[in-house]
Amino acid sequence: MHTKPKNTDAALMEKQSFDVTSIKADFPIFAQEINGHRLVYLDSAASSQKPQAVIDAIDRFYSTDNANIHRGLHALAERATSAYEHSRTKVAKFLGGVNREEVIFTSGTTAGINLLSYSLGEQIIKAGDEILITEMEHHANLVPWVMLAKRKNAVLKRIPLTRDGRLDLTKVNGLLNSRTKIVALTHMSNVLGTINPRTEIAEAAHKKGAVVVVDGAQAAPHMPVNVKELDADFYAFSAHKVLGPTGVGILYGKRELLESLPPFMTGGEMIREVNFDNVTWNEVPHKFEAGTPHIAGAITFETAIDYLEQIGMENIRQHEIELTEYAIEKLLQIEGLEIQGPLDSSIRGSAISFTVPDIHPHDISTFLDSKGIAIRAGHHCAQPLMRALGKVATARASFYLYNDESDVDALVEALTEMKKYFRI
Repeated sequence: MHTKPKNTDAALMEKQSFDVTSIKADFPIFAQEINGHRLVYLDSAASSQKPQAVIDAIDRFYSTDNANIHRGLHALAERATSAYEHSRTKVAKFLGGVNREEVIFTSGTTAGINLLSYSLGEQIIKAGDEILITEMEHHANLVPWVMLAKRKNAVLKRIPLTRDGRLDLTKVNGLLNSRTKIVALTHMSNVLGTINPRTEIAEAAHKKGAVVVVDGAQAAPHMPVNVKELDADFYAFSAHKVLGPTGVGILYGKRELLESLPPFMTGGEMIREVNFDNVTWNEVPHKFEAGTPHIAGAITFETAIDYLEQIGMENIRQHEIELTEYAIEKLLQIEGLEIQGPLDSSIRGSAISFTVPDIHPHDISTFLDSKGIAIRAGHHCAQPLMRALGKVATARASFYLYNDESDVDALVEALTEMKKYFRI
C-alpha cells in the first residue's frame, strides 16, 4: 500500500534538524487558544499561516517604503519599484531559475488561469477545437475552460480517474488529437492529494501541438518546483498558500508564448504608447500587469520564499511525506473512516480528505473546532470530482511545515471522541 522512507543516516539527521517546535514559534497565531484548546491548524490547503518575518515585512513596507511603482522618480517610488522587481527575480529562482520576464504578478491562481482563458484561449481556440482537463480539477482550473468552450463552441474533454484517485493515464493518448489546443491540469489535487505525472502528460500534449497549463496552487508550497523540468507552458499559484500574503499570485509563462499573446486587462503600466486610434503594449511581463498591483504583497512574498528556502523545500517535502504516512496510518485505525485518494505517501501531498459514516463533514468540522482543531469541510470547490467519488462533501485535514505528529494525534483523539459523542 505505502512504504516508509528508508531510515538512512542522512534521513535521520535531516529529521532531527527539522524542528517543528522552533518553526511553530515563528508563527504568532499559534500562541492563542481556540475554545480553550491549543490551536491545531489543519487547513493549510486553503491558506497557510504567516511567520512573523512576513508580518514584519508588510509592516516595514507600509511604514518606510510605501509608494506606487514604475511611475515615480522620488526616493520612495524608486525603493518600492526596486523591491517589487527584486521579488520577481526571487520568484523566478523559486520556480527553478526561469527568466524573470516570464514571471507575472496576479491576484492569485484563479486570476492567472482566467487571464489565460481569455488571452490564450481567445487567440488559439476556434469552433470544434478541444480543451482537455482532468476530473479532479478545482473550479478555478475548470470553470474558465468551461466558459471558454461555450464562448468558442469548442469541446471540453476530461481525463478520468482510477479507483484509487489517480489519473487514468491509459486514456490520455486516446483523448489527445490534432484538435487538442489546451491541456489544463492540477499539479496536486486539493481534495485527493494526488501528485499528477505532469511531465508525462506534457510530453504527450506537446506532441499534438497543445499548450499545457498547470495549476500549481497545492504543489508550490510543499515541494521543489522546476517548471522547466515539468515543461509546463504556463504555471499558476498563489502566495497565500506559500506563507505569503493574500491577494498575490504568480503566473509563469514561456516567454515566446507571453510575447505572442494579447493582454487580458488594459491600463496603467502595461501600455507603452496611447493614441486615440492606436495603442501599443509594454514588454512582458508588464504587458499583463495592468493598474496598480498589490505592491506590498508582491514585495513581502519574497520574505516568505526566503523563509522556506532557509528550511529547504526538499526538507519540507520529506517532513510532509513522513507526517502524511503517520496520519494515514492513524486515521485508518478509526473504524469506518474512509480516505479519498491514494494511500501511498510518496505520490501524494499532505491534504487528506476523509469521511466518517453517518456524520456529515460539516458536523465533523464543527466538532473538531470545539477542540481547537481547524479543518475544511465541503466540496472543496471541486463539485464534479465529488460526484465522481460519489460524495456530497468530505472533511479535509491538510498539513504543512508547522505541523507534527502531536497535531495528528490531537485530530485522531478528537475524531474518536466525536464518534462516541454521536454514538456511532
